[in-house]
Amino acid sequence: MTSLRDLYETGGQSPWIDNLKRSWLTGGHLEQLIESGVRGLTSNPTIMAKAIEEGSDYDDQFAESLGRHHDTLEAYWDLVVTDVEGALTHFGPLHRDSGGRDGFVSIEVAPSLARDTAGTIEAARQLHARIARDNLLVKIPASREGIPAIRQMIAEGRSINITLIFSIERYEEVVEAYLSGLEELVGNGGDPSTVASVASFFVSRVDTETDRRLNAVAAGEPDSPRAVAARSLCGKTAVAQARLAYERFERAFTSERWSRLEAAGARRQRPLWASTSTKNPDYPDLLYVETLIGPATVNTMPEGTIDAFLDHGHVARTIDDFDHARDVLDQLAEVGVDLDDVATTLEQEGITAFEKSFDEVNERLGHKAAQLDQH
Repeated sequence: MTSLRDLYETGGQSPWIDNLKRSWLTGGHLEQLIESGVRGLTSNPTIMAKAIEEGSDYDDQFAESLGRHHDTLEAYWDLVVTDVEGALTHFGPLHRDSGGRDGFVSIEVAPSLARDTAGTIEAARQLHARIARDNLLVKIPASREGIPAIRQMIAEGRSINITLIFSIERYEEVVEAYLSGLEELVGNGGDPSTVASVASFFVSRVDTETDRRLNAVAAGEPDSPRAVAARSLCGKTAVAQARLAYERFERAFTSERWSRLEAAGARRQRPLWASTSTKNPDYPDLLYVETLIGPATVNTMPEGTIDAFLDHGHVARTIDDFDHARDVLDQLAEVGVDLDDVATTLEQEGITAFEKSFDEVNERLGHKAAQLDQH
């Protein structure tokens, strides 16, 4: 049976888990995951909304917080911060023992700020001040408005998880924001060794949207060579694009520019593969795990994907097939799929989905608050 430790020790990849709930902290499950080889944790507004809505684990704290704030939004952040602080404590020893390489936990700025650079900067500062832990990563989306905020946070010496990356071009902007932010930090006398960052490249959603477009091409002219080519490309875009992002990572973090920052103590910003559960049941359940193993990467998986990996996963370095990846992207262009438009669509859908989850959980907390008033 494969272990998560094999993924790290043989593949050079850090397995993180993409979930967090109060019962994991109180019942010992998170500690078990860490012992099994999980090396970090990510969450998002959708995950937090689901955790808070399930059962009664949060009821007592919600009632107490609501009594202090008289505001459901403030109470929501109290619940989230408590979970994140608990997870940070559990991962603290790993963060220390790994020399600050792993053991991170992420908390995301409010989704409504995705198009607000100044608001994102202020929110990220507040979260770093409120949760002053070395192994905290504040998540900022890689929207066009988010890029300047990311650079500013890095220049201030803050650790950031850049989320919702859907294209190689946007990934390159994220890397540039990291490098230029570090250069400003160093130029101002700051210590770059205290800054950690991951660039979260969303994977499975790319295939979901690209496959939809490829199937539309095939349906429009079902017997043509173009249709045959379109059908043959289904399920291949996400891995190809992620591999080429890794190629960019290797190029950026072996350059002379990087060498100067590294000499000052800076750490590489690792690519993180997110959204790695397989959405299409016709595809292998580990499609976005086994194909993207390589040194200095992170794969954050939901628990079901981790269970599948432990049951039948295989570890081998698979990230480097760049030539084939380029062929896939060239063929996509030939059949008329615009990956820039795919990325724009997915970014907006991702932001909208997180905003919806954020709004829904606050609406439900409002109903819960009304019930408490009646008692």
